Amino acid sequence: MSRYLLFNKPYQVLTQFTDPDGRKTLADYISVSDVYSAGRLDYDSEGLLILTDDGQLIHSLMDPKFKMPKTYYAQVEGIPEDQSLAQMRQGLQLKDGPTRPCQVSVIEPPEELWARTPPIRERKEIPTTWLAITITEGRNRQVRRMTAAIGHPTLRLVRWNIGEIAVNGLLPGTYQEVDLCYLQDRGVKVRPKKSSPKAASVSAVKRPGQRPLRSRRPRNQSRRA
Repeated sequence: MSRYLLFNKPYQVLTQFTDPDGRKTLADYISVSDVYSAGRLDYDSEGLLILTDDGQLIHSLMDPKFKMPKTYYAQVEGIPEDQSLAQMRQGLQLKDGPTRPCQVSVIEPPEELWARTPPIRERKEIPTTWLAITITEGRNRQVRRMTAAIGHPTLRLVRWNIGEIAVNGLLPGTYQEVDLCYLQDRGVKVRPKKSSPKAASVSAVKRPGQRPLRSRRPRNQSRRA
């Protein structure tokens, strides 16, 4: 039976289980083996990750045609003008092409948000603004590039929702195991599995000493936070 984890990734943690440079990884927080992240979060971003050993779910979450909405809280430098936010909503021209239209609004500092360690470096003479941004694509560092394109660099970025699944209630570095129905009830669509009798019969045969597919354990099994 497949396993599904909701994880609140802390700041400066890699979205992988090993790192040759000794930086913190998922293995420092997650003791469940053979699960993989459905999508990524940058090293300097925080918030919700879904991890699973269900390859179909991973493809569904990452496939652009499903247009899975993801909501981020972004603390940006300065105070964006309405015209700049309107440009974001309509789509911005980035180096890798135009972005899809998105939802963006100015919000009060989220009360439910945890304190970051270390905190951001704020300049006294420049105010900051919190934005709620919902996108339906997942390019590399997309939200940061979008806010930079309107002249307001992102100082802190937290992914709060994937579909209707929120990180609310999970402390940084902790995870919760859920079932597939929980994800589907909250907007996660799953590709129908393609059955192949021939492929099934082949995969059922395991030679002595053969490593199972998609099996990559952390080098050092770590504790659960």
